[in-house]
This record gives sequence, C-alpha cells and structure tokens, in this order.
Amino acid sequence: MTLTNTRSADAPAFLEMDGAIAIITLNRPSSFNAIDIDMAVCLEQLALTVERNHSVRVLVIRGAGKAFCAGGDVNLFLSHIDDLAPPISKLLAHFNRFLLVLRRMDKLVLTSVHGAVAGAGFSMAFMGDFCIAAANARFRPAYAQIGVSPDGGGTIGLVQALGARRALQIFLDEPELNADGARQLGLLSRVVEPAELEAKTCEYAERLAELSPAAVSGTKRLVWQSASVPFEQQLEAEAQSIIACMATCEFRALLEGLRRR
Repeated sequence: MTLTNTRSADAPAFLEMDGAIAIITLNRPSSFNAIDIDMAVCLEQLALTVERNHSVRVLVIRGAGKAFCAGGDVNLFLSHIDDLAPPISKLLAHFNRFLLVLRRMDKLVLTSVHGAVAGAGFSMAFMGDFCIAAANARFRPAYAQIGVSPDGGGTIGLVQALGARRALQIFLDEPELNADGARQLGLLSRVVEPAELEAKTCEYAERLAELSPAAVSGTKRLVWQSASVPFEQQLEAEAQSIIACMATCEFRALLEGLRRR
C-alpha cells in the first residue's frame, strides 16, 4: 500500500489516502490517544473529507503508539473540574458528528485496534462496520468504574451487536474483555498477532474495497437502519435497493458472464 501522507507531527489525528482506502490515525500517543476537544474537531473534519471523496471505498481508523484509544482526556476533566458541562458538551458535539458521518457514509469503516481500547475508545471501536484487533488488545468500557454512563456511541454499537441485556452486563459488570473474549461475542471480525496488525488491516481493507460500491452502500444503509424502521418500510427499502444494484454496470457484467457460459 502506497499512501498519500497528509501527516502533521502535532496534529491530534491525520489522514492518509491510497486510492480506494483512507486511513485516519489518532495521533496523541503520549496520552494513549485520549480524546480532547482538538482531536474531536479534527476527527469530524477528516471524516467529512473522506465522506466527500468518491474514490474512497474503505476507511480505516487506527491509533498511533502503544494503544488505540484510552478514552476521554483526563487532563481536560481535571482542568475544568468545577464546570465540566461546557467543555464536555463541546467535545461530544464534534465527536458525535464524527460518529454520525461514519454511519451515514457509503464507505465501509474498519477499526483497527491494539493495546488499550477504553471508554470512548471502546465505544468508537464498535461504531465501525468491522473491527480487527491485535491479540494484545484490552477492551475496557471503564464508564461505571468512574461513575459515568457511556458515550461515544457505546449504547448504539454494543446494543446493536449484542442486545440490551448483554450490553448492560459488559458496561456495568465486566471490567475488561480480552481480544479472544470480544471475538467470541462477535464483536471482532479478526484477531491477529500484534506484529501483523498493520499488514493484516491493509489486506482486509483491500479485500473490502473490491466489493461493489452499490452493494456496500445499500447493505450498510439497510442493516444499520433496520432497528429503527418499521417492517413494511424496511421491506420496501430492500426492494428499492436491490433493484438499484441490479441497474449497475457491475451487475450487468456479471449477468453477461453467466449468459456466455
């Protein structure tokens, strides 16, 4: 993979592009990529850039250094201890818009995680469409342990993957999951050795990028909306989507190939 690098050493996150694949790297390794306001703003902007790029089919989200993301920045909490609502509201406004872009974009989102995956980082890991993890990843919800409820889409991604009761158990009664435990629950698509994470993530992203854009866009939209759309409306949406897919050049070429056999 040859990347177009837009990296800035002091940027809290940066974007790299290689044709159909985009990579956003969380870039605060000294704080285990803890999320502060600047990072939240940056993530929102980078996600919008990816969404608007019609060449991109897969977005990878990863962390620099020894961890994927340790959650919210404790220094932000400490520096505003007497009035937390304004800075936390600002951080979450930008971070939530970042998550909304991930869900609505017609590209697949692959989170690639290692080391600490905690708090908002835990939630973010499961707001992608797929998650690949190094065997050394440690998944820590961490919210209940510090006396707060989940953020970062945690009550969306985890509930959609596992159901409400299992999600409650993880958030309130299960301090940590290792990579094997998360895979057994169906939260992870792949678990690989730490030294292989980058290469295996690239291979996975390249394979996903080969899928039909129309099929990916339609399937992603249908799957994520299914929990909130009435049954009849969902069936109609499925019908409209498959007809639109069948009108693409890729599908017609497939049929021509079958006819020539």
